[in-house]
Amino acid sequence: MNMKDLQVAVRKYTQPDVTRSTWQLLNTVLPYFLLWGMMVASVIIGLPLWVTMLLIPVTTVFHIRSFIIFHDCCHRSFFKSQAANRFLGTIIGVMTFTAYDAWAGEHLTHHSSVADLSRRGTGDIWTMTVSEYQAASKWKRFLYRAFRNPFILFGLGPIWVFLIFNRMFQPGMSKRERWSIAFTNIAILGVALILSLVIGWQNYLLIKLPLIYLSGVFGIWLFYVQHQFDPTHWYDPEDWDFFTASLHSSSYYKLPKVLQWISGNIGLHHVHHVNARIPNYHLQACLDNTPELQTVKPMTLLDSLKTIRMNLWDEEKQKLVSFGSLRTVGQTT
Repeated sequence: MNMKDLQVAVRKYTQPDVTRSTWQLLNTVLPYFLLWGMMVASVIIGLPLWVTMLLIPVTTVFHIRSFIIFHDCCHRSFFKSQAANRFLGTIIGVMTFTAYDAWAGEHLTHHSSVADLSRRGTGDIWTMTVSEYQAASKWKRFLYRAFRNPFILFGLGPIWVFLIFNRMFQPGMSKRERWSIAFTNIAILGVALILSLVIGWQNYLLIKLPLIYLSGVFGIWLFYVQHQFDPTHWYDPEDWDFFTASLHSSSYYKLPKVLQWISGNIGLHHVHHVNARIPNYHLQACLDNTPELQTVKPMTLLDSLKTIRMNLWDEEKQKLVSFGSLRTVGQTT
């Protein structure tokens, strides 16, 4: 099957199903708010703090799934109506500390440039080539190695992304994207003030910050392994093709069913990149019924742990390599 035929084959899965979309709202966003209500109530009636904290991991599950719905709204795939996608996406954006229009703009840029070596840097994980790393100053190498350290990337990354970076205007943003950040920041502050008046600001932070952090760790890990895996492919601009890059530079992360449900099928990332208008609840059916998509080698949970050592793109070997591999061949590090 050529790429044109593949495009035609997957197109039928791009139609949102209002029944399934509504069901996801009922089994994801509704439990999220109910769990928040339970945590608030537990504080008000004076239950021990550990009772409230026990609910945080469960609430995190629905926080993650809510972000997947937000993600679909950004692709205008959750509902047929663009206005409905924006309305729901904006609400979930406040819940997840992510401005709808700003994140959508950055994320769509990521989709349109994935695996193009000449268009790195927007909506992706910072990745240098071996030649770039060798030519870089000691300070830049230090920064890059620090960034790629798992304790920083996955440990501090969620704090930087959701509490700081998502709150700021970025160069080149449109007026709409700036307004979305301003509105989201004001709405977040408003919700925080209301809940702080009800349960106290300390209790609000004890609930909200772990939610943002835990879901952020999970989210950044997913985003990392979706494009940093073996064998992935990066292309020079003259060799880059959207469908080829989508199919071969995005992972098929075959998770246990429970984790697949929590992550809203986003592990089927090669399917998502081939056509981002496919709602999350159609991704599995699209994979099951499209043989070409099944040719991509799945990555297991155990396999994914090995990706932590994949730090640089080696243009000669056409693969991701570790910092250690440079030392073994006598190259400067």
